[in-house]
Amino acid sequence: MSNIDHENQKSLPISIKSLSKSYGDVHALEDVSLDIKAGEFITLLGPSGSGKTTLLMTLAGFVSPDQGSIYFGQQEMTMTPPHMRGLGMVFQNYALFPFMSVAENVGYPLRVRSMSKADQKKKIDASLEMVQLGGYGERRIHQLSGGQMQRVALARAMVFEPKIILMDEPLSALDKKLREHMQIELKALHQKLEATIVYVTHDQREALTMSDRIAVINNGRLVQVDAPKALYDQPKDLFVADFIGESVLLQLENSTNSLMLRGQPLKMTNPMPNGVDPYCLVIRPELLVMSNSKDDTVNDLSGIVSASVYQGESVLVMVDLGNDTKISVRLPANKSHNSNNIPEVGKQINLGLHAEDVIIVAGKV
Repeated sequence: MSNIDHENQKSLPISIKSLSKSYGDVHALEDVSLDIKAGEFITLLGPSGSGKTTLLMTLAGFVSPDQGSIYFGQQEMTMTPPHMRGLGMVFQNYALFPFMSVAENVGYPLRVRSMSKADQKKKIDASLEMVQLGGYGERRIHQLSGGQMQRVALARAMVFEPKIILMDEPLSALDKKLREHMQIELKALHQKLEATIVYVTHDQREALTMSDRIAVINNGRLVQVDAPKALYDQPKDLFVADFIGESVLLQLENSTNSLMLRGQPLKMTNPMPNGVDPYCLVIRPELLVMSNSKDDTVNDLSGIVSASVYQGESVLVMVDLGNDTKISVRLPANKSHNSNNIPEVGKQINLGLHAEDVIIVAGKV
């Protein structure tokens, strides 16, 4: 049974304080501190080997940190065994029992809690209805599709109404269309459950779609924790700017009163950054516009078309700016691809970036 004594709450806050974990010379986590609000959907996002799964496993109790502490609400949980933490858990491979029916899989957490059979049936039926698998209770696991197995795993994690649910890349095995559908369903389920959800993924689009906040992890460290829009629009360093979304980083030159782009003062609405560190311009393909370079509110990024790739809803045009520098612009296919607006390979294209769309981060490419 759970050690949690906050019986009247549907969710609990989580507080992670100065958590570190090493495997020999590899620092999987380095002094990680993070406060997660009760009822929040927060995603741990980072590339493979960044430390996001290690952090999730310390919350679950499967990995013991070398130092630091974990609190669920006011209760210190750092050394509490996994089965005493009262957590719902959804694994990447679903971890369903193949010798059990769907109902038996979903009801497993209730049986180990010694719940009566009548109460078990009510909760199992309600959980299966919630994930749109009503009537599937008697089916065997091998009779289910990948998406259905994912739903069973979700129902099992929710059936005992945990205050915290941990999810380790639960949609990674699904095809693109089903994965995108399940992202929306998971977000809707979270609103019904009101539980605190900690979700791990390496897919930045998935994180942007589902999360209240995203915690970006790189080399065992938290590098930025923000709401999806703030993370996308205001990255705090080169790693986040490059990792989140499609972007190209152009080195800027410092002058006395301005930053210089391609020999011209950079036009921007935000104030000049403090300090003398080198800075980079973050260029998102969707922010570039077909431009008249004489517009005094637009930064000129004209160049030569090196490739044009039709991608269904849009066309990705690669542009050579010279000096081994390439950028890309994304144009809507429904207008541009069927017209003569896209220059041929080898032709000049006039592009610009509005001053209000300028994103700057410190660092050297």
